[in-house]
Amino acid sequence: MKFTQYFLATRQRPDRLIIDLEWIEYTVNNPLKEEIQTDGRIKLWASIPEMEGRYLRVVLLSDRETVHNAFFDRSFKP
Repeated sequence: MKFTQYFLATRQRPDRLIIDLEWIEYTVNNPLKEEIQTDGRIKLWASIPEMEGRYLRVVLLSDRETVHNAFFDRSFKP
């Protein structure tokens, strides 16, 4: 898995440090929902049982390999 510099920088935030890289990989491989943004980036969501079922959103670049962002999406409704 590849990461953008933006992802690596925002990963230092306290609310992002708790996100396990395995959860990101799980979301990429097992998305509950997928959307393609107008800029070609791909948004993926998955429920993370270890975080009481909160939904992790992972944003990939259009290459489907590079993680641009990952965060718990409080507004996501399955």
